[in-house]
Amino acid sequence: MAIKPAYVKKTGTLLMERYPNAFGDDFEHNKEVVTELTNVESKGVRNRIAGYVTRKMRSPQTA
Repeated sequence: MAIKPAYVKKTGTLLMERYPNAFGDDFEHNKEVVTELTNVESKGVRNRIAGYVTRKMRSPQTA
């Protein structure tokens, strides 16, 4: 696994704190939520944030 850039972690963590019930363990759903809640124009950055959030939601510590 690659180390995620700080902006991906910060944005993902901020979104999970502000909207705890908006995200789940499905990447496609999280991708749509990130699109709605942010103004990220880059598809790659959006996918990185959604992937980070998905990984955090799937881990047993956050469940």
